[in-house]
Amino acid sequence: MSPSVIRLRPREDRRLRAGHLWVFSNEIDCDATPLTAFAPGDPVRIESAHGRCLGVGYVNPRSLISVRIVSTDPRTVIGRDLFVDRLQQARAWRERVYASPFYRLVFGEADGLPGLVVDRYDDVLVAQFTTAGMERLKGDVVEALDQVIRPTSILVRNDTSSRALEGLPSYVEAALGEPPEEVTVIEGSCRFRVALGAGQKTGWFYDQRPNRARLLPYVARTRVLDLFSYVGGFGIQAAAHGASHATLVDASEQALSYARGNAADNGVASHVATVRGDVFEVLRELRDGGERFDVVIVDPPALIKRRKDYEAGLAAYQRLNESALAVLGADGVLLSASCSYHLERQTLSRVVASAATRLRRGIQFVDEGGQGPDHPIHPAIPETAYLKAFVARSLSTL
Repeated sequence: MSPSVIRLRPREDRRLRAGHLWVFSNEIDCDATPLTAFAPGDPVRIESAHGRCLGVGYVNPRSLISVRIVSTDPRTVIGRDLFVDRLQQARAWRERVYASPFYRLVFGEADGLPGLVVDRYDDVLVAQFTTAGMERLKGDVVEALDQVIRPTSILVRNDTSSRALEGLPSYVEAALGEPPEEVTVIEGSCRFRVALGAGQKTGWFYDQRPNRARLLPYVARTRVLDLFSYVGGFGIQAAAHGASHATLVDASEQALSYARGNAADNGVASHVATVRGDVFEVLRELRDGGERFDVVIVDPPALIKRRKDYEAGLAAYQRLNESALAVLGADGVLLSASCSYHLERQTLSRVVASAATRLRRGIQFVDEGGQGPDHPIHPAIPETAYLKAFVARSLSTL
């Protein structure tokens, strides 16, 4: 049975013909193909105003992004066989890049699977279904993951806030086997234990792997301050690579408990201290106490989640980077990152530069980075390029 048709308004097909995979509700000709006729997750064929097929995908009339295209081939059947093919392609790339099976296996649209994220921890998988269409196909996805990866267990972490935009409930469940409460991630020469069901997002932030490696040449014999540290990915690796001391700051006691355990597991417990608290308040206390560090890592959660939050979020990034530079010593190194898509790369560099100017400090940008190769960027979807990081050297004066 052929999927129902979604017809676009005149001249609303240009972005899709350029390769984008989203159709917004205001681009649909609702007189010809009313959205009210569809249920969330229904398979659809997308056509231009002149009847040209642009692809097949699934619809959600409750979402601003009403349609997500899965294939531009009108003959494609969205289901298990397609998922197996896409997963095999995704796995082949990760196995080419990484020596160990620890990586993001599926990164949504960039891997041809919109609405799906899968992280791999050896033989344990953690998946998130963020759209109604992918949620409806969960059974097919799980079967395909089982065929391609042969995991011992799959944990579904469907508790991300973005599901609310799709009208979906929040829940966590085992989709295959009995997922463990925690797993161990191998990154470089270090090992990190992370919680799966109760940790942040899917447990580990694979996207920052190249930036954690990028920092290591600067850490020998330094005092490091790791802000928003989570379980210690930056700070503990710094200590393991010669930092004399690393202070990890996070609001979560559970995360810091894991960080202390990870420091011990990597033989650097005596070089690592943890501080629980609001990062802005901790930075103020450190500044007032005259504390100075040689390396400061600023890796906050997204401070601009929606476009309407831009001004307030930009001000928060400005204040955060200024406070971080205030406790950074001369000839120190700042790594400043943002995972907010709405904060452009050039804007983050201006934020750091402006913070230095306000403090009458000189800086030099010495390196920059983004997300790792297991988070590929779709060339027609700028939203898939979200992570940016700058490494700056602090000078004593302007």
